[in-house]
Formats: sequence, C-alpha cells, structure tokens
Amino acid sequence: MKAGIVGLPNVGKSTLFNCLSNAKAQSANFPFCTIEPNIGVVNVPDVRLERLEQLVAPERVVPATVEIVDIAGLVKGASKGEGLGNQFLSNIRETDAILHVLRCFDNDNIVHVDGSVDPIRDKETIDLELQLKDLDSVEKRLEKVGRAARTGDKEALKEQVVLIQLKTALEAAQSVRALDLSDEDRSAYVRPLQLITDKPVLYVCNVDESSAVSGNAYVDRVREVAQSEQAQILILAVSTEADINELDSYEERQMFLEDIGLEEPGAAKLIRSAYVLLDLQTYFTAGQKEVRAWTIHKGATAPQAAGVIHTDFEKGFIRAEVIAYDDYDQYESETKVKEAGKMRVEGKDYTVHDGDVMHFRFNV
Repeated sequence: MKAGIVGLPNVGKSTLFNCLSNAKAQSANFPFCTIEPNIGVVNVPDVRLERLEQLVAPERVVPATVEIVDIAGLVKGASKGEGLGNQFLSNIRETDAILHVLRCFDNDNIVHVDGSVDPIRDKETIDLELQLKDLDSVEKRLEKVGRAARTGDKEALKEQVVLIQLKTALEAAQSVRALDLSDEDRSAYVRPLQLITDKPVLYVCNVDESSAVSGNAYVDRVREVAQSEQAQILILAVSTEADINELDSYEERQMFLEDIGLEEPGAAKLIRSAYVLLDLQTYFTAGQKEVRAWTIHKGATAPQAAGVIHTDFEKGFIRAEVIAYDDYDQYESETKVKEAGKMRVEGKDYTVHDGDVMHFRFNV
C-alpha cells in the first residue's frame, strides 16, 4: 500500500519524507526541489511485535510496512499542466492515500510560494487542482456513458446518474470522498475512475517546535475545516523531527522529545495514522524461525489473510488456529495459551481481528 506526501512547494514535504524513511531526499529552500518522486518503504511501529519478539525469541522479526512517496510540489494551474502539474497528478493518482502537508508556522527565512502563510488557502489551492483534474476524468467518462444511456442501456443509465452527481459536486469545489454515495455505487462506478479526490486524506500540520504539542492558531483553522470534511489532522514539527533524527543514540532522542513535551517521534504517529487511513490492520505469525506482522484490509476473512502469505494458502485453506494478542501477552507462550483453552480453531468465514496470532492449515 502506498501513501503520497503532497503539498505546495516548500512546505516541508521532502524533510518529512527524510524523517520517515531516512532516504535523504534533497530538501532545500526553493520551489520544485523534488521533481522525480522519492519512494521509501517504512516500517509500521508496533509494540505488539516487540512483545512477541521477547516471548518467542525468533531468528528474525519482520514488521509491517507502508510505502511512502514524496511527490513534487503543486501550484495553481497544475490541472492544465502548470509547473510540474501533469507529472504531479500522474504520480498522486498511483497512490492509495494522501498525506497533505500544510505550512502552519512563520519563518521569514523560508520562502512561501504565494508570499504569505495561510494553510487554508494552500489547502484550497491543491484541492481545486485535484478537483479540476477529476472533473476532466468524469466529463470524459460521462460523454462515453451518455451515448450508451441514450440507447436505453439500463446499466449506463444508472452510471450516468452517479457521474452527474460527481460532476455537480466537483464543479461546486467538493471532493469526491465527501459525497454521500452508496458502497455499491462507489465500487461499481467511482473506484474504476481512480479519482484523486476520492482517496482518503490526512492533513499534516507542519508547525514550529513551540507548537509541537498542542498546535497554534493556524492548526485551529485547519482542524475546523478537517472536521467539516470528516478528515483527520496530525500536528508535526517537521524541522524538529529532522533534528531529532540526527542524534546518535536512542537515549538522546528520547531526552529531546521529553524536553519539548512529546512521548514519541511524530514520524511514528504519522506512519500509524497512514496505516489506519489506508484501512489496514495487522495479524501476526509467530514461530522460532520468524515473528512477522502481516498487512491485511479490515474485514478480511481467514482465507484472505492466508493468501497474503501465499496464494496456495488461500486456495487450499482448511482452518486457522487463532490466539488473540492479549491472550498471548498474558500467558506468554503458545503452550500456556493452549493449556488455558484460549486457542481457537476458525473456519473460512472467520473475520480476522487486528492483532490475531495465527497458524494456517492448508492442503494444496
């Protein structure tokens, strides 16, 4: 799964990417520093995995991951090819979720592409360009479907109704994710279009160090707008996070965090937030050779979860032996869990819960 970091030029996207991935993308005080998208695979922090490692003492541990993409900054007119618009919009279309970085700090030494700090204006600039690009996609599809609808094709008529709803909303500067559409209509008519404004979004408010804990007036404005969209926000002092990353030892980093009132790096919060944003959850396999976190969509069945390991596991699925993570944590070994009668045997209809520790039985 892939999350794209977006925002206007010079708001801290590449610095944030470096904090997340340690990939050291170029970051500098001028627009369009990022041209080609930088890609990093980032581990999802999970204390449960650390606990299982303590209990099982495996030969290796494999965490869940999210792919993070640092995409070139966007400017007004991007939907018509201004700046790096076409390239930007192509890159963002390939992601599953959007991490939208907004500048929420004052600093005369860092140039703002529009000359002043206003996160709501910045947000609306990007929203509008994405909406215009989606409107273009919807109109092209509507033209094709309209021809079929005129012949009386019932499926085309149903799709036409949804497309007109999308077109009306986009023309009113509404994003598709905010529309009240049925799951059936989204699945049948919206998702195949891969609309950018249909992707889930997390607003990352980039603040100065003094605002890292509770935010500031800029963040308050973003919070109000996000609530109206039913979107989430995350407060992050990106420059401070970069400074913390440069420290050599874990102890030094923790001391720095405590000094500014934080319990953990904001980057860790962001990765977990991205994981949730993508509607993902984790199950574990635990044995002497390997303790591993596996990524699945919420609502996945046991055979679907098995298929993430290997397609043969799903095809030949017989049953799953399941231990809730809390029980594994309490009894501290698989043997003791079994003795306590806490291991369950589940079939094909079982919906996997976040944190399940699973063994699959299958026959190929």
